[in-house]
Amino acid sequence: MPAITVKNIPDNLYKNLKLAAQVHHRSINSEIIACLERELMINKVTVRKRIENARLLRSKLINEIVDAGEIESLINMGRP
Repeated sequence: MPAITVKNIPDNLYKNLKLAAQVHHRSINSEIIACLERELMINKVTVRKRIENARLLRSKLINEIVDAGEIESLINMGRP
């Protein structure tokens, strides 16, 4: 299995990494691998799961009809 060395890690990043490792009961090395896997591994989601997730999100929305004018008003709210 390949090995790498990471140099010049900023102090605050190292502290956060060390804390995360403690919280997850891992070594720093294992925490780095977990972070890399989480960020770099492609999670394939099936079409069926995407549809299921979309339906779940939609079911949580308020069932009100919003017209284009209201949408534009909300978009422009607070803009100069």
